[in-house]
Parts: sequence; structure tokens; C-alpha cells
Amino acid sequence: MVFRKPPDGGWGWVIVVVSFFAQFLCYGSPLAVGVLYLEWLDAFGEGKGKTAWVGSLANGIGLLASPVCSICVSSFGARPVAIFSGFMVAGGLMMSSFAPNIYFLYVSYGIVVGLGCGLLYTATVTITCQYFDKRRGLALGLISTGSSVGLFIYAALQRELIELYGLDGCLLIVGALSLNILACGSLMRPLESSSSPPPEKMFVDKVPDQYFVYHEKEKTIEENISILEKGYTDEKCVNNVPDCKQDSILNKNVLSSININEKDTYKKKVVEQTNFCKQLAKRKWQLYLTYWKDTMVLFKNKVFSALFVAILLFDIGGFPPSLLMEDVARSANISEDDYYMPLISIIGIMTTVGKLVLGILADFKWVNTLYLYVTTLIMTGVALFAIPFAKSYLTLAMLSGILGFLTGNWSIFPYVTTKTVGIEKLTHAYGILMFFAGLGNSLGPPIVGWFYDWTQEYNTAFYFSGFCVLLGGFLLLLAALPCWNACTNQSSRLPPNTYSYKVASNA
Repeated sequence: MVFRKPPDGGWGWVIVVVSFFAQFLCYGSPLAVGVLYLEWLDAFGEGKGKTAWVGSLANGIGLLASPVCSICVSSFGARPVAIFSGFMVAGGLMMSSFAPNIYFLYVSYGIVVGLGCGLLYTATVTITCQYFDKRRGLALGLISTGSSVGLFIYAALQRELIELYGLDGCLLIVGALSLNILACGSLMRPLESSSSPPPEKMFVDKVPDQYFVYHEKEKTIEENISILEKGYTDEKCVNNVPDCKQDSILNKNVLSSININEKDTYKKKVVEQTNFCKQLAKRKWQLYLTYWKDTMVLFKNKVFSALFVAILLFDIGGFPPSLLMEDVARSANISEDDYYMPLISIIGIMTTVGKLVLGILADFKWVNTLYLYVTTLIMTGVALFAIPFAKSYLTLAMLSGILGFLTGNWSIFPYVTTKTVGIEKLTHAYGILMFFAGLGNSLGPPIVGWFYDWTQEYNTAFYFSGFCVLLGGFLLLLAALPCWNACTNQSSRLPPNTYSYKVASNA
């Protein structure tokens, strides 16, 4: 598929709007799962670590399956994948309303909804990057705010729906709202070149020449056989009986020779088809080998290698507050009368602000997006260390706002990935990085919950979370320092397909 130059506008703004609403409808409930988390704790009576798996799977399984999601988007396009994800998210939410135990929720809410979210996220990011180049940071920031606005609204919406219709009714209504993703996905028109050849012609051009040679030979042999049969049949009607006997004998000899030719033709056909299948299998195997070679080449880039470690540690430590902050406040014995706004809603609205601000900053030429991303990691680690010292609603609200703003660095992460590996390898590299992000999302909340079940307090858990985020930030900072390029001259040693992130240049 050949793409035109990104228009940086036009229908691209329609893509931004529908991607915003698609992420709003898709991620609203999974990101605001902290409200449902408290209800599930009371309904099923399981431990905090065990119950936290539901929300962590919903937010992590889609990222774990990012390589598969990337392959789906590359194979089928963003529009079909987005529409299919709408069915998955809506179906998973509605199924969850009939959950008899926590294990059923692992599948319906954790896996089905999570996988649908992963497919939609990959589709929206990929098609937005195709439509925008100079304004890519702004476009990614705008669409990523959809999930943050969804977190802000769904936190209050789900709480209100639970009070009015109960937990089951809340999930049914939220699932019905998610069906609007189908309308959003239908507007994601692919950006294709009008001069690209049709798929049928492209497929025919890839068929080996030997296959066409075989068809020509087979056609010639069949024509010769039909001519011989017709000629000998006509002679039977004209000649007398004795001649017919001789002709019949001759005809049998000719037909026997024709049968031999047919057998030879069949053998040739089997040989040619076998060769064709072997060449096709060889070509597929070469594609798989190329995929893994490209993956190994990506990891030879030290910035990319540090990036996957940083995103893994960031999600292990940075994701739990958005899921567990409400329970942190309840464990600190904060009165409900002091609640002016749910802490999850504060995280959501500040994440929206953070995504917009960081996305706009990424478009400035004087801003290095990699250093900007590292700064958000280090500040997130410091904020996590401060959570155990917060004993009032006001301090928890302030920390929630800071963490929400810094979590907005998700809007610049695709931008950093693009600058690191290039737009040509964005889908490949982004799928790998999202796999490790999903691993962190899946492990983070259960680890924090297990720490609480073990120590009966959250202090140790958030010290561990802050350490993980700080470690990832400092490792990425060390890998991005210009002195490494000066000492090793890595740019000249890397294979030609490797895209090195030049920190000294403007990102």
C-alpha cells in the first residue's frame, strides 16, 4: 500500500474527532475501573490483589497483544479493526453484568474489553500518524485526550449509574454506549495513493513466471488433443468399413500416445504446482525471517532498548494510582464529607490537560521530545514517593492532579517512537513497546494490592512504584546522552535499516 504525503489537515481533522470519541467511548470504563473496583471488592469478597487483576487486565491485555493488533491494522486497515473493536468492547461490558464470580470478570471485562481497547488504540494512533506529519504531536495529543475525558466523565457516570441501577445495570448501559464506536470507525477513511495498482494486479505480478509458462504449455497440449480427436472422428464417417478397421487400430494407437502425453502433462502439472507451493512457502518464510531480523535491528539501537525498559517500569509503578487511589483514600480514613470530587476524576481531567500541553510542546522545534519524556518519568517517580505522606483529601487531590498531568506523556510516546525508529517502522516498533507497556499495566496494580494484603498499608507499595519509575527514567536518560554517540560513533556502525535517535538534534 502506497500512502500519499500526510495532508496535515483536511479529512485528517475528521480522523482526529472520530478517534477522540472512539477512545472516549472505549477507554472511559476501563480507566475509571477504580469505581467498579470498590463494588467488586464488596460483591465478591476477594483480596485486593486478586480483585485488582480485573482492571489491570482490562488496561494491560490490549497492550500485551499490541504486536497482534499491529498486524491486524497492517493487514486489514484501521477502519475494519476499529469497527470490530467496537463489538468487542460493547460485548465484553454487557457480558460482565452477568458475572457470577471474579474469574468470569477476568475473561469478560479483562480479556475481551482489554483486547478491544488495544485494537482500537492501535488503529487510531496509526491512522492519525498517516494523516499528520508537522502537526503530529498536536493531533496525537488531541485524540489521546479522549481517553482522559472518558476517565473524568465515566468516573462520575458509573458512580451515579450504580446508585440508580446497581452494578449490573451500570455495565449494561455503559456497554450500550460503547456501540457508538461503530459509527466512529466507519469514518476512518484510509489514506491511500490513487496511483497505486489494484490488489488483484499486485497479486498477479507476484506469481512466478514458471506458473504462467505451465498454463501456456497445458493449453497447447489440450488444443492438440482436441484437434486429433475431431480429425479421427470425421474420418470414420467418410471411409469404408475395412478402412475404418485400420483407422480404428490407428486411432487406438494415437489415443494411447495421447494418454501417455496426458500422463506426462499431469506429471508436469504436479511438478509445476509443487514448485509453485515451495516458492510461495519460501517467500512466506522469508517474510517471517525479515520480521525478526528487523526486530533485532531495532534492539541494536540503545535508545530503543532503553525505551522499552522505561515503559515497562513506568507502567508497573505509574498505573496503580489511577486504579487504586479511591481505595487509598478509604484506607486513610478520609471522610466522604470531605470529597468534593472523585480522585479518579481529578486524575482524568489533569491527564487531559497534560496530554494537550505535552502534545503542543512536542511540536516546537526547540523542544527535544525524548528529554521531555524523561522529565515526566522522573517527576512521576518523585510524586509516587510522596503518596505515603498524604493524609488528607487535599494532599491526595494535589498528588492526583500532578500524577494525572504527568501521565499525559502518553500523547508524546508515539511521537518519541516515530523519531527513534522512523515512520516506516512505527507500527512494528510501537507494537513491541506496547507489549511491554501492557505487561507493566497487568502487573502493577496486583503487585500494589499484594503489598497491601501483606503489610496492611500502601506505603511500601508506593515506595516500590516510585523506585521503578525513577529507575526507568534514569536508564533512558543515560542511553540518550550525547556523549555515548561521541564515544562509540554508533551511528556509523549500525546497519542501514536502523534509525538512531540523535539527541543533539531538535526532535
